[in-house]
Amino acid sequence: MLKKQNAIQNNDVWFNLAMYAFLVVLTLFIVFPLLHVFSSSLSSPALVAKGQILFWPEELTLKSYINVLKNSTVWNGYRNTILYTVLGTAINVVLTVLAAYPLSRSDLKGGRVILGILILTMYFQGGIIPTYLVVKQLGLVNSMWAMILPSAINTFNLIIMRTYFMNTIPKELQEAAFIDGCSNTRILLDVVLPLSKPILAVISLYYAVHHWNDFFNGLIYLSDRSLFPLQLVLREILIQSKVDDFATLDKGFTDRIFDSEGIKYAIIMVASLPMLILYPFMQRFFVKGALIGSIKG
Repeated sequence: MLKKQNAIQNNDVWFNLAMYAFLVVLTLFIVFPLLHVFSSSLSSPALVAKGQILFWPEELTLKSYINVLKNSTVWNGYRNTILYTVLGTAINVVLTVLAAYPLSRSDLKGGRVILGILILTMYFQGGIIPTYLVVKQLGLVNSMWAMILPSAINTFNLIIMRTYFMNTIPKELQEAAFIDGCSNTRILLDVVLPLSKPILAVISLYYAVHHWNDFFNGLIYLSDRSLFPLQLVLREILIQSKVDDFATLDKGFTDRIFDSEGIKYAIIMVASLPMLILYPFMQRFFVKGALIGSIKG
């Protein structure tokens, strides 16, 4: 019996070591690209263009950041992205709560049918062209609402929040509130939501990251450059190599090529920095929010 226990313990030790090694390797795969981008953004554009920067900056300079921050297109994209993220996340969370709470109630007639229809939309969608036609008929094309309303609610996030309400909010507490004369609206506002801060934080972060990184809706629905989000500006610079706004006419061709390489890395850092700062503050809610909300009781 003792030998069997020792064998099990040894297997556990080797399993833990293997998992730690795997996580270390996975972390390196995640950290090294970010470190490379950060180092390239602070290095001499000439060295970056020649591919001489790996994981440590050389010939430190803020030239690339200065060129990025002097450009009005970047600031306009930042303003639009912040607007889309804040307003879009608020609408997303409100609609998700309003849909998840009734679906979490066992006394909702037809609740399973409604949930089944919602789940169906996760696997079968109309496609880009029908969606575009709907957005066009609603008069949302080339407006800020085209970046917000087409993705106003996410079924996956809805299911997570519904499961959290079902598993975490005691039914006895809701029944006691009913006995005290509370309506469903009052129960939602005064009982359910105060106990749902972890899942609200997690879902808010999911939606915020989606809006912050969204460029596809802007690519389809927006033609007015003043409405472009930051990620669409970034796409133009990285993919279409539109660096004319950053290069002055008195520079040579070689200088413009070097500057464009540094600008690409600098704008990636500028676009990613807010989410990188926000993520650690929200991490403590993940286990309590996302894990509980993803397990069916």
